[in-house]
Amino acid sequence: MFETLREEVLEANLELVRRGLVLYTFGNASGIDRKQGIVVIKPSGVPYETMKPSDLVAVDLNGRTIEGQLRPSADLPTHLILYREFPSIGGVAHTHSRMATAWAQAKREIPCFGTTHADYFCGPVPVTDPLTPDEISSDYEVNTGHAIARRFRGRDPESTPGVLVASHAPFTWGKTVTEAVHNSVVLEEIAHLAFYTITANSDCDQIARALHEKHFYRKHGGTAYYGQRKP
Repeated sequence: MFETLREEVLEANLELVRRGLVLYTFGNASGIDRKQGIVVIKPSGVPYETMKPSDLVAVDLNGRTIEGQLRPSADLPTHLILYREFPSIGGVAHTHSRMATAWAQAKREIPCFGTTHADYFCGPVPVTDPLTPDEISSDYEVNTGHAIARRFRGRDPESTPGVLVASHAPFTWGKTVTEAVHNSVVLEEIAHLAFYTITANSDCDQIARALHEKHFYRKHGGTAYYGQRKP
């Protein structure tokens, strides 16, 4: 069952490797079948180069294994929280990509300095509050998901398709797992650009609001005109 979703999730995980966003068995991506309430995710600790569609694990939204012989990613509880909290998303990706993770470790949101960032994120890339010692010692991955959800109260997850988890690393999402991984690639590029911008000019102002909104809304929402019309 879920062959198409398995293939899509496997390809998304392999794209993280091709784009240089994961090392060894770091990172994971998942996709959800909303009609059936089934999530397919990378297995824990399995090398990407040997992974097959049949290795992926299918679980329900309570984390109960439906199909698969291997243990799912240790980050599964975080993915499940995001699927429950953000009902419009269809995929989640988690990496420890170098530059985005550096911003997460610094506990700094990524400011929007230019139009590359504005094309994808409506505002800065947010960072969560650090987890408390109690949150870390009990249900760590669940509490990571809750920390992300708290950070997004009053914020549209579709307009801001990613977050930096303080002292940890980035999570991104999208309407599909393919889009979630695409946003991981973009987030890493944005993180690089912001770092180099601050290095070149530590007093640089963030992008003007009018230019930021112009670039974001020409690609997103009902007035978008970038690209080709969908049939």
